[in-house]
Amino acid sequence: MSGYEVLIADNGEQAVELVRLYQPDLILLDLWLPGEIDGMSVCVQVRQWSQVPIIVVSARTDEKQKVQALDKGADDYLTKPFNNDELLARVRACLRRAAKASEGINVQQPEVLTSEDGYVNLDILRRQVRAGVQEIKLTPTEFELLHQLMLHAGKVMTHRTLLQAVWGPEYGEEADYLRVYVRQLRLKIEKEPSHPKYILTEPGVGYVFRLQVMAANVDETQTAISTRTSLETQSN
Repeated sequence: MSGYEVLIADNGEQAVELVRLYQPDLILLDLWLPGEIDGMSVCVQVRQWSQVPIIVVSARTDEKQKVQALDKGADDYLTKPFNNDELLARVRACLRRAAKASEGINVQQPEVLTSEDGYVNLDILRRQVRAGVQEIKLTPTEFELLHQLMLHAGKVMTHRTLLQAVWGPEYGEEADYLRVYVRQLRLKIEKEPSHPKYILTEPGVGYVFRLQVMAANVDETQTAISTRTSLETQSN
């Protein structure tokens, strides 16, 4: 890959070891790896101790496979065949998201976002999410998606706006791709994922975090409720 130093693993065991030894900035992961550890298992093992961006590359196009990869911690899923320009664009987008996460909090933005009923809590500073009393483990991409939705609570965000805000300017037409991530996010934070209360679908347009959101910094004793108006939309 032009402009990047690349390490190549011949099997899953070697892939895990290379990640431990060299701590790469990004992983391109084929799910069909030889050896006792396949690509999906590599993803699971790496996610136990690292948040390095993982782009899965696979010839399989079925949504079940994509969902499984995302649920195991992948940040992106690129279906073969693809051209080199598309791959490099995805790599740049993942690296930008990782850099953004490591830079910490923008001082002009709140550090904690909480739904008005107190059920969903997103601590941007600590990269932690709570649904009720349970701490939820999100991938970096899922975290940023929830962040954007809560930051714009009550406002319908179009598919294009969400894709470009979370994934980068290279994205915009992957509405089906976005739907997979929203489904996974609902499974993790909604009480009834099939009847969502927080993340609703505006058919043909995009998604909205329905409830108002309270925004605060961790050292504040008072929180301010978002003045955005919640939209009465129906989930799809």
